[in-house]
Amino acid sequence: MLVLLADWWWVAPAGAGAGGLGWAVQRVREPAGRRLAVDAARHDLRQAQRAVVRTRAQVKVASAEVLRTQADRESGHGGAGAVPEAKRRLQQAQRQGKAAVAELRARRASLAAARATIPASSAPLEAMPLARLRAEHDALTQRWIAYETDPAQAIEYPAMSDPSSPVLREFLRLQRQAIELRPATTRVRMAPAEFAAYRDAVRAAARAFETAERSARSAQSGTAFRRDGTDWSALVQDLLETAQDVIERSVDGWQHGGRRRRHPDA
Repeated sequence: MLVLLADWWWVAPAGAGAGGLGWAVQRVREPAGRRLAVDAARHDLRQAQRAVVRTRAQVKVASAEVLRTQADRESGHGGAGAVPEAKRRLQQAQRQGKAAVAELRARRASLAAARATIPASSAPLEAMPLARLRAEHDALTQRWIAYETDPAQAIEYPAMSDPSSPVLREFLRLQRQAIELRPATTRVRMAPAEFAAYRDAVRAAARAFETAERSARSAQSGTAFRRDGTDWSALVQDLLETAQDVIERSVDGWQHGGRRRRHPDA
């Protein structure tokens, strides 16, 4: 967790600065990356088409296996459990085939959506698919770091900083994968398969974060925010304000004391 924070310390100030380094490359063009999301969607579609062909072949093989085991049983050569097992494998292959067809339809819809969002050739770098995806990843990281750096949120939602939480560990695992696939800059040229892998890793990490966040919030809902009638969120704010007041009074006292030492007669 500390390693991730060290890698991403700049995200929070960058987000507060309305894009951070974005102003430095505001007018940089990368026409070659305009269709990267479309090319990645086509890659996904081809993978889905192959999966449909493969699962249909598996259904045919499983159907033939059912017929073979039934013939063996009728001839007295097959075991008693061979036919039910063959039918189970056929049903499993059929379920996989239906899932592959559904995935193919989803990939076709994704391709249509990618085509509809192709940026113009004169669009700035921030509008390119890779830059948008990196910004999406940065926003996710910023949301997570807020739980690590904000004392109020850390006390209000302790599960979001608890390394023993299974849902948080899953998010951190997927976030690490996304970081490993993340390109160094927005101007790097990526193959469609590489972009698709990074995109899927970011989306998987986002889903895991949403799950962890829902789990943490549901655990702290209702009376979980209060113990013995104490509003811990308000208490954190009071403590921060008190600490600030103490610091200010200490500074004032040090300044007045220093003047008295320098001017004893004052």
